[in-house]
Amino acid sequence: MKHGFCRWLAFAFVLTLALQAQAQEFKLTHQWKQGTDGRDLAAREFIKEVNKKDPAIKFRVYPGASLISNPLKQIDAIQDGTIEMCILPLIYGAGKIPELSVTILPGAITNIADAMKLKNSEYAKKLQELAEANGFHILTWWWTEGGFGNRVHPITGPESVKGLKMRGADKTIDSAMQNAGASVFSMPSTELYNAVQSGVLDGLLTSYETFVSMRLYEQLKFATVGGDYTIFMVMQPLIISKKAWDKLTPAQQKIFEEAAAKSEVFFNAEQDKVEKKVVEVFKGAGAQVRQMSKAEFEQWLALAKRTAWKDFANSSQKAKELVDALLRSQAR
Repeated sequence: MKHGFCRWLAFAFVLTLALQAQAQEFKLTHQWKQGTDGRDLAAREFIKEVNKKDPAIKFRVYPGASLISNPLKQIDAIQDGTIEMCILPLIYGAGKIPELSVTILPGAITNIADAMKLKNSEYAKKLQELAEANGFHILTWWWTEGGFGNRVHPITGPESVKGLKMRGADKTIDSAMQNAGASVFSMPSTELYNAVQSGVLDGLLTSYETFVSMRLYEQLKFATVGGDYTIFMVMQPLIISKKAWDKLTPAQQKIFEEAAAKSEVFFNAEQDKVEKKVVEVFKGAGAQVRQMSKAEFEQWLALAKRTAWKDFANSSQKAKELVDALLRSQAR
């Protein structure tokens, strides 16, 4: 009798957990425009794939910073459980978790194909460990390419940013640009349009997606975008709070992982489209458009390695381990 009651309690507990997971609604936030930005579209592709296999899991999407007005605060909301999911440029969390800057080290990853080779690497494993130790789980391996936009003159090698007011998106890129003679400012993508329009910024580095969806091409006269070389590759994944992730059943976690993998195929196809689109919209707005040359890239990379990379690797033992893991993973 006693053993039967214990078995019943155990079954009831497992059933309760399963029902809680199935009934949970996931709030998903991001800062970009609905229906036009590839990050929004890929998030909805993820949701569609999840609901194909488990319609009971509900999602509510809040695009365009409609739930959290300051995108930098999303990491706080994920950690304290206010929201379950968001699309987060991981560098936005570097203020609290400095090691996340490894996901934007200038010149470290040169294109999306190279980034995808790292998906199941030692580097990816260490990055996931860092995320989970800080309250969230990385679902998707989404990386975006980007480039320079400016209203003063074309950006070429490091000498071309001297004396300019620039936004680099992270202290590692800021370090490289400061060493090249630029003044740097920190702000989220949602503030860039007004900053350039008002003259607070002369130029910036950002993703092709952001140039297009935030219509930054309207305020910039020169663009260094497209081509084979860029120093701007940034990881901007869909993440889920560790609390929400752990509440899912193993079967549901598998559904999420499979949906994430399918969203990556969709997302990368969108990145191919937006690389062409960014050139079109800049030219359509009358801007001068150029590609970064191999020689210019090598100048930026050499500068970044002796400044930003060195400073980052020396900032903590975890940072050094991440850089070492990245380099080992790329060598394989």
